[in-house]
Amino acid sequence: MFDSLSDKLREIISKTRGNELTQDNMQEALREIRRALLDADVNLRVVKAFISSIKDKAEGEKVLEGVDPSQQLIKIVHDELVNLLGTDQKPLDFSGNPNLIMMLGLQGSGKTTSSAKLAVKLKKEGRNPLLVACDVYRPAAISQLQTLGKEIENEVFTISDCKDVQQIVRGAIDYANQNGFNTLILDTAGRLQIDTDMMAELLLIDRIFKPTEKLLVIDAMTGQEAVNVAENFDAQLGLTGLVLTKLDGDSRGGAALSVSYCTGKPIKLTGTGEKLNALEDFYPERMATRILGMGDIVSLVERAQEVFDEKQARELEEKMSKNNFSYNDFLKMQKQMQAFGSMGNMLGMLGLNIGKDDRDKISHEGEKQFKKMEVFISSMTPEERANPDLMNTSRKKRIAKGCGMDLAEINTYIKQFDSMRMMMKGMTDMKSMFGKMGSMPDMSKMGNLGSMGGFNGKLGKHAINKAMKMMRRFK
Repeated sequence: MFDSLSDKLREIISKTRGNELTQDNMQEALREIRRALLDADVNLRVVKAFISSIKDKAEGEKVLEGVDPSQQLIKIVHDELVNLLGTDQKPLDFSGNPNLIMMLGLQGSGKTTSSAKLAVKLKKEGRNPLLVACDVYRPAAISQLQTLGKEIENEVFTISDCKDVQQIVRGAIDYANQNGFNTLILDTAGRLQIDTDMMAELLLIDRIFKPTEKLLVIDAMTGQEAVNVAENFDAQLGLTGLVLTKLDGDSRGGAALSVSYCTGKPIKLTGTGEKLNALEDFYPERMATRILGMGDIVSLVERAQEVFDEKQARELEEKMSKNNFSYNDFLKMQKQMQAFGSMGNMLGMLGLNIGKDDRDKISHEGEKQFKKMEVFISSMTPEERANPDLMNTSRKKRIAKGCGMDLAEINTYIKQFDSMRMMMKGMTDMKSMFGKMGSMPDMSKMGNLGSMGGFNGKLGKHAINKAMKMMRRFK
């Protein structure tokens, strides 16, 4: 979502590299940053406060010996972005038994889907959530929630033909107490716009049942209107937090940078994809580093731990070490990678210094090649998939005919697969060697490798060393 803003900020900051921070070049940088934020649809009030704070800090900043001015500017902008996004990560409040989480928002904001995503997340964290269908006005709302509940194997509470939302919530609380549910997720009614009837109903639920969380679901692609909606809901109900959906979208991202500052309420959760496991806790500092193109190694590792099956990973590693990695194993690995998210998102989290267009091309081409490889493997016999060494010319010709590819393309894929297999064996051998030595190498001393991350070599080396420390922890 922040690709355009990220590219502009990196370009602005890079212009200060090697130069002292003077009044003139600082004024120019601030003008450019202001323009970039306005282009990204950030609220004008937020832009003014942001620029003013950067200016005050930059003018009072002492130039540290041996530190590039651009890195000083990065730190100042980074710290202000963190302040803008809410400073600290704010967890959900689970007090009360059962505790009530009230999901609020306009129609089309992703409220019902976010309710189901939240149920998935809470189940992973060991809670027992019950989805409660409180939208009795939109004809398809209850059936949509029931369909999602069936998909994620989570119970949905509803009372047939009942239009009294208070009765539904009261019935859900009784049902939860009788059946061991400790969290109720109330999918409340939305409207095309905020109106008196809608607010009156929500206020009654709030005052009678006192939910511990009142989360406003905001479509991050809404733009400036998101701020008005958030402020209206907060004025009426006193929000406890925000949920931003569609953060993986292509819009300019101004809403995400504006709503928390304008309402004073924390962003607690973010929707980062269409899949029902794509709801994450929001960390302001991690988001700030990603906006500045510095990556997010911590979130990357956490996502990997969540997605990858540890037992399956150990089995694959053992096969790699014995050079028994098969096409079936490749397909398993590919499915896990697909569950991880888009390749473009992964590149962004790694903090590689690649522009949006190039990252999109790499992501698109990589995913296209994965699909073609899947078709190629699906055209093999079970024996060929299990034993790559069976490949010969006649088998290749039959597979090429079956998947509609040229023989030359088949040969290329087989060669790439064999190279990958050898590389993986080499990596497991190296890991085994370093395991015996009791340490990993210092990547910061390995020449130009450091230039892969951040804005320059120093930042890249720092990011790589950070990743290495994390790898040691999980070794």
